[in-house]
Amino acid sequence: MSITRDYKNILVINLMHIGDLMLVTPVLRTLRTNYPKARISLLADKKLADLVQYNRHIDECLLIDKKGRDDSLPSFIKYIWGIRKKKFDLVINLHRNERASAIAAFSGADRIVGYAKPGFALLFDQVLPNLKAVKHQIHSHFDVLEQTVGIDRIDDGGLEMWLPEAAVRSAAKIWQENFAPDKKVVAFNIGASWKTKRWIDTYFARCADELLAKGYGVAFFGGPMDTELVEDCIAQMKHRDSSDIKVFTGKVSLGELGALLKKCALFLTTDSGPMHVGVSQNVPVVTMFGASPVPGFYPYDARDVLIKTPEPCHPCGIHECPKQGADNMACMKKITVEIVMQYVWELLGKYEKLAGKMPREYGKYECRVIDMAKI
Repeated sequence: MSITRDYKNILVINLMHIGDLMLVTPVLRTLRTNYPKARISLLADKKLADLVQYNRHIDECLLIDKKGRDDSLPSFIKYIWGIRKKKFDLVINLHRNERASAIAAFSGADRIVGYAKPGFALLFDQVLPNLKAVKHQIHSHFDVLEQTVGIDRIDDGGLEMWLPEAAVRSAAKIWQENFAPDKKVVAFNIGASWKTKRWIDTYFARCADELLAKGYGVAFFGGPMDTELVEDCIAQMKHRDSSDIKVFTGKVSLGELGALLKKCALFLTTDSGPMHVGVSQNVPVVTMFGASPVPGFYPYDARDVLIKTPEPCHPCGIHECPKQGADNMACMKKITVEIVMQYVWELLGKYEKLAGKMPREYGKYECRVIDMAKI
């Protein structure tokens, strides 16, 4: 089948988590550049609406309530019927899971492309493998645009998130109530969807103590599921009673998270959804990778630093470490506080004066990787 280039009504699908959705935003920009007159829609999980519903490159953000109204089979079929009524001429599916694959497959679009589960793939016009193990997820998405849609002009603006005005106002109030105007604040995100993505909480505690001793504020973020992790971390700190520790874990919306991170001087984080939100707000990032594949999910900004474990089992991609005793989570244990703080201090020295007004450098997205196996 020849590739049609004059698309008028385009749907992009990604129903996964925070990070996955943020990594779709360069695709939206590229589609708008190539199809300036087309109607471009994005289908996403309702609970993540703040991340994308104000995106300036789309005309409409369609939301599905995966854990609520649209969770049953009859309601899911009804939802797909609603998609069919919109008569898309191009559907691009950018996550290979069953729900997204089904929506794409039965969308009724003239052309259906992207990633797909077996079975549903039979109803796609063209399916590509997701090469996130060998190249950045964004670049694999660009392969879809180039090879299945015929786009030859990639407009990579990096990760983009426009903040709701209400969230910006709310974040400004939160900041004013918690930090002095001249306080430099380092954001911490210690949770992650996999246990194997989490750095050791004792190590985070030591980093926070070092920063507090030098007069920095420390702000803990994360979702409600991270509350206990943060409490345990703070309990191990020497300066646990410092008034410069602020805990926003489970207390702010995604829009407020973006607005608060934007004000921070640096973000010390695991490989997680909030890491990608921080990148979208141009906050310098220091992150630690154990189980995660570096090529696929590194923070997409050249100013950032990723510290890669020296363990030979990296990247296992396993959610829980199968090793026992002292070897359990060795990938994260061997990323030391000393090496992490070396780059925290380096980036603070370079960028802390630009907190809240860090410029975006178009085209400079490959972060610096520190391979501890070579140190």
